[in-house]
Amino acid sequence: MENKTRRMCFNLNGLLGGIIATLLLLAILAFLTMQAIAVQKANATNFYEIKDPTHIKANSAANADHWVNKE
Repeated sequence: MENKTRRMCFNLNGLLGGIIATLLLLAILAFLTMQAIAVQKANATNFYEIKDPTHIKANSAANADHWVNKE
């Protein structure tokens, strides 16, 4: 009769599962890093211009109306 309580080293909940989980997390990290680099490259040359800077108040929601993207 086979011993069903025997623990195997390469079960999915053992060493192999840990390796798979680690590789999956590293793949997710690499994907998100590449996406962040792409977004930063796209916005590195996206300059904006401030129009009418004399009417900008210290703490106002209308301050967003004073800058325009130069695309």
